[in-house]
Amino acid sequence: MKRFHIALAVDDLQASIADDDRRLGQPASVIVPGHFAMWRTELLNFSINQQPGQGGRLRHVGFEVDGVDGFSSEADINGLAWELFSASEQDARILQMYGEPVRN
Repeated sequence: MKRFHIALAVDDLQASIADDDRRLGQPASVIVPGHFAMWRTELLNFSINQQPGQGGRLRHVGFEVDGVDGFSSEADINGLAWELFSASEQDARILQMYGEPVRN
């Protein structure tokens, strides 16, 4: 499976989770209160980080790919960060950065 990944900054995590649940037609797969939420759909890995004053800012893009070892990140010609990772690698990084999610 290959999913496109997009990560955005949001001002208000709770309000954004409610809005994105509605837009994506499903509840978040992972929520770390006060910090982070993520949705995995069939084609998309979409995440948001609470960063007051920076709402709507694109943080990075990339791909979640089954079977990829590790995690990589590189900037494209425009300076935009592109990441490549597996679902299990992203889950491990979420746990390391934020602690145990409330829903996974």
